[in-house]
Amino acid sequence: MKLSDEVKAEVLTVLNEVVAAGGKVRAGVNEVTKAVQKGVAKLVVIAEDVNPPELVSHLPKLAKEKGVSLAYVSSKDALGKAAGKRVSASSVVVVDPGNAKAKFEQLLSKLPKVE
Repeated sequence: MKLSDEVKAEVLTVLNEVVAAGGKVRAGVNEVTKAVQKGVAKLVVIAEDVNPPELVSHLPKLAKEKGVSLAYVSSKDALGKAAGKRVSASSVVVVDPGNAKAKFEQLLSKLPKVE
């Protein structure tokens, strides 16, 4: 799935706003996997520079099976920072957008539809 640089930047901006608005965001492959499996995930974001890529290769399929929107960003460092973490993050899941729900919904409308 190819997202424009503009949409990738917006994903990071909205993630930052979700964290600032008291939303619930979890970082790391295990946390993301658990949230998707439990059905509480609203959006999965994966960094494109994860090495080895096999670490996150199961997430797109799992997100699709559960009907969860999926986005990619260029850097795991930027993803970790946007999620309010001090370390990089290979993947992040938004469980609750908090008070940033309007901007979050607007972002979801720009992402490819989940089939």
